[in-house]
This record gives sequence, structure tokens and C-alpha cells, in this order.
Amino acid sequence: MRKILVVGAGQSGLQLALGLQSHGYEVTLMSNRTADEIRAGRVMSTQCMFHTALQHERDLQLNFWESQAPKIEGLGVSVAAPGSWAEGPAARAIDWVGKLDGYAQSVDQRVKMAGWMETFAQRGGQLVIHGAAVGDLDYFSRTYDLVLVSAGKGELVSMFARDPERSPYSEPQRALAVAYVHGLGPRPEHPEFDAVRCNLVPGVGELFIMPTFTTSGRADILFWEGIPGGPLDVFNGVKDPREHLSLTLELMERYTPWEYARATNVELTDAGGTLAGRYAPTVRNPIGRLPGGGLVLGVADVVVANDPITGQGSNSASKCAAAYLASILEHGDKPFDEEWMQATFDRYWEIAQHVTKWTNAMLAPPPEHILNLIGAAGELQPAADRFANAFDDPADFENFFYEPEKTAAYLASLS
Repeated sequence: MRKILVVGAGQSGLQLALGLQSHGYEVTLMSNRTADEIRAGRVMSTQCMFHTALQHERDLQLNFWESQAPKIEGLGVSVAAPGSWAEGPAARAIDWVGKLDGYAQSVDQRVKMAGWMETFAQRGGQLVIHGAAVGDLDYFSRTYDLVLVSAGKGELVSMFARDPERSPYSEPQRALAVAYVHGLGPRPEHPEFDAVRCNLVPGVGELFIMPTFTTSGRADILFWEGIPGGPLDVFNGVKDPREHLSLTLELMERYTPWEYARATNVELTDAGGTLAGRYAPTVRNPIGRLPGGGLVLGVADVVVANDPITGQGSNSASKCAAAYLASILEHGDKPFDEEWMQATFDRYWEIAQHVTKWTNAMLAPPPEHILNLIGAAGELQPAADRFANAFDDPADFENFFYEPEKTAAYLASLS
């Protein structure tokens, strides 16, 4: 029986640990917090998982909350008319909703990670509640066949060198602010089905709204992404959750009044329902070298951390876990050497490169042909639907998004 250590209990680490466990591997999972501490703590993320990522969970029978979480059947895009907020509340220039082929879902990571961690322990996995330092891994690398690092923050990440070829940004491109709320009213357009709302405010930032399932049941996430130094970059140092929410709503009233109209009665889900921060999108070399000569393999956002503007974090984490699980199972009892580690990451990068390319494109001011595409989707439902479904399969953007000629040919084929 092969012994594997997974350090970090997020979407990818837990999914991988539970997947390996189900195939008879002897798995140890290290987490710096207990399940109860996670459940009672602060929200950790936004997460909207699309069909492919959800299917990876179903394949491992880890879709414990599928019947309770809202079924997200659409993805809407609104664009504020540039400069329309100078005199008063902004006006909308573009507004449409694309239908998803397979529904998406969001489960608060406090609910999911705590539940999965308890399941891992109940199924006989060894759960170690302890923060891990590089020195600890040096020791463990001699006692385990494979050490996987899926803790995306802290000193362990420094073992993985930044890949400058694949990391065009060295600074954070957005200031992030999240609030989980109850009491959001229905969308006036198509209230009969749940949808994620993407509101783009040119030159200022973005507001995303997504239905979710949290510790207190059905809720919605209000998520601002502000261009650093701009009018949305005001959450730094805000410690009081109520102040955080009131700032969120003030900004909605000015920049997305169509969303503010349904948010007048919202309240936070709980005292831990807010989060703010920023990080530079970074791709890193996947193999970490320990002082004693051992090697460890980085997982998910340890090695590919994209800005959340395209909502891909938990999707990528799920896809990474699935790719790594397949590589480990196929490898049998051969040693997990450097060559295997690189090949395993390369297999994931085949998927992840499309996410990184698309996300980095969305962080930049949009070129004219992309504005034309987003505008045309308001008139052409197939374009709206295709754009929405590319959130599940970002590789499809290669066919109609990046190059003006392909965008024009695609739109011509529809009209």
C-alpha cells in the first residue's frame, strides 16, 4: 500500500485525499484547522462550480450538498455605460443572460471542507491538525512515497519558484471584497431560474453575484473586484463586517443600481460572512525542492493561482485533483520521481493554460472586438449561451474570443 501525504485541506487537497483513499491508498492529510474551526470561521472564497468540476465530485460520490445548493442555470452579463456614474447612478449599456447546458452550484467552502474533512477521518484516513513548515516536509518526504502541497498560502508556497514566462503580472490586478448575504431579492429578468450575474464597470471593476449554500442555508454572494487605487479599492483595513457590507451596498447603489435595487433588505449571513484581500496572479514551477534533497509536488493554486475574475478557482482545483488522481493511479508502484511530477503537472496545465490565458485577458481593458462580442450576445442568444458555457470549458474561448477574425467569423455565422 502506497503512503501519500497531502498538506492543505482545500477543494483540491481534500478531493485528492478522498479520491486516493477510495482507491486504497494510505493517505495522511494535514490541516492547520479542525473541521469545527473551519465551519465556525470566516468565509474563505467565492466559488461557483460548473458542470465538469461538479462531475468530478459526483464521480467520487462527494456531492453531499447537491440537493440543497441552488441550481444555477444561467450566467448574466451587464456592462455599465462608461462614465454614466459621473452625474449619478450608472446606467446599463449591455444586459443579457446565457443559459448553461448543465447547471452550476456554489457551496460555501466552510460547509464543504468541514464536511469532507470529517468524511475523510470517518473513512479511516489519518488527519493531522498542524501547520506544516518546510522542515516538517523534509522529514515527511523520507517516510512517504509522495508529498503533495495544496496549501496555497504561507511559507510552503515559497518553495515553488514563480514561472515568469507564464506570469505576466507581478502585482495584484484587483482588490477583492466578498459579502455573504440573506435577503437578496429575485432578478427582475428571468426570476424563474437562478443565475450568476457578472456586472462590468469599465475602468472601475466588476461586481459578481452568485447564489450559494452556506452554514445557514440558501444565500447570495456579493463580490466586488476593484482596479487597485480606484473607487472600489476601499476595503483595506475595514474590520467591522457591518461596515464592509454597507460599503458594498454604497458602491452597488452608484455603480450597479440595477443590482442595488434588489439588495435593499440584505443582511450578512453571519459575523464571518465577509472577506477582503488581493494577490498577484502567478504560475509557479510545480516541483518544490527540500533542503534534504526530497521533492514535493504543488497542487492547484499553489502552482496556478489566477485572479477570481473568471470564477475559475474551485473549478481549476477540482480539475487539478482529478488530473493528479488519474496520474497517480496510472503510475502504479513506480517511484514518484521528478520526471513523473513534471508530467503530472503538464497534464493539468493542458487544462489550466486556457484558464490562465482567459483570466489574464479579462483583467486587461477589453479590445474592441470583445466589446462587440459581448454587445452582440444581447441580440444573439446562441452567442450569450456559448459565452456562458465557456465558463465550464474555457478552451472554447480559443475558437471565438481572442482573435478579431475568429470573433467576426463566429458572429457572422449567427446572423
